[in-house]
Amino acid sequence: MGEKEYLCIDLKSYYASVECVERGLDPLTARLVVADPERTEKTICLAVSPALKALGIPGRCRVFELPKGLDYIMAPPRMSLYLCYSARIYGIYLRYVAPEDIHVYSIDEAFLDVTAYHRARGMSAEEFARAIMHDVLAETGITASCGIGSNLYLAKIAMDILAKKSDDHLALLTEETYRSLLWDHRPITDFWQIAGGTSRRLESIGIRSMRGIAEADEALLYRLFGVHARYLIDHAWGRESASMHDIKAFTPSTHSLSRGQVLMREYDYEQGRVVVREMAEDLALELFSKGLQTSSVGLSLGYAWRSPHHPVGGSLPLSEATDSVQLLIEAAEQLYDRLMDRSRPIRRLTICYAKVTPPQNSQFSLFTDAAERQRERQLTGAVLQIRSKYGKNGIFKGTNLREGATGLERNRQIGGHRA
Repeated sequence: MGEKEYLCIDLKSYYASVECVERGLDPLTARLVVADPERTEKTICLAVSPALKALGIPGRCRVFELPKGLDYIMAPPRMSLYLCYSARIYGIYLRYVAPEDIHVYSIDEAFLDVTAYHRARGMSAEEFARAIMHDVLAETGITASCGIGSNLYLAKIAMDILAKKSDDHLALLTEETYRSLLWDHRPITDFWQIAGGTSRRLESIGIRSMRGIAEADEALLYRLFGVHARYLIDHAWGRESASMHDIKAFTPSTHSLSRGQVLMREYDYEQGRVVVREMAEDLALELFSKGLQTSSVGLSLGYAWRSPHHPVGGSLPLSEATDSVQLLIEAAEQLYDRLMDRSRPIRRLTICYAKVTPPQNSQFSLFTDAAERQRERQLTGAVLQIRSKYGKNGIFKGTNLREGATGLERNRQIGGHRA
């Protein structure tokens, strides 16, 4: 292999596997679906066990799409439990690799730079990976799949396309073996970062494989994809310049905070306004707790599925950067009133505070009551202290009890699902 050696480790059907382990079932043979039975049949399954995937059931299907008459267990989501298992597994990784050489990609997937570590133990990269996978299985009951690559991209592809289908859940790729094994692999959407839109644009110029990208006219690709063409071309050849050090050192040029939710039913104008107020306040409290300010509020609204209207969105620039909870709530409500078609019910809401920065050494405007702002800051700080001690529902407003309010329920969830 090349100078670097990376692992990409994925925990197989993670949520479903945890639920199987908790019930004393074999995650690879039990038929189990993770979904909230209190929601409608249109709710998306968070995970299905490998045994159900073997029957052709996709991992993110909706409950009503499960075959009628199928015998399976429906397990309500338990996000706190999944986070605990993930933390335990991360602890296993730390026995083998230092934290600066681990990048947690998601709750069930991580990249490890093992270049120095496996050699120090006198092991090959494959032996090193198997040792980690063995410990994960022995201590948690969760089966892991692992891709090994000479760069981060190849490790990811080895895991996604090859390891998940191999008997030992392990696969290795170099640039050379990548081109010999996967250049003609289809569908091209199996490859990392090639989604349906990219695939359709490639197909419009007759490209259906990574070989096709590698052999295409680069000028044509740049006209079609702009700067993104560089990544497509490099990945087509199995190349990736980013390293673990680059990931750790990366800092975005701009920052934002956002929050969104899919409503459990159709909401009219007034009910939607209640939810926007809750979301704006909750996000403003997060902004304040992080010692940040924002100078732009954004809002996106998604109408009910039967509505012919497309989602709408917009932003409202503020006259000065602020962390005032009240000002941000008022701005969000003003934006909602401007964007919302009151004749159409909505099902999706997303609010965003953009251009987020630390507080600057600036003075209040002539129209700002400095004493009032100081009182508000003290009140906000007190609210956060109470929440820190007693939980997010330790203190709330009467607004949170109005019809359609979702804040109290969402405060009991993690990632929009049962904690």
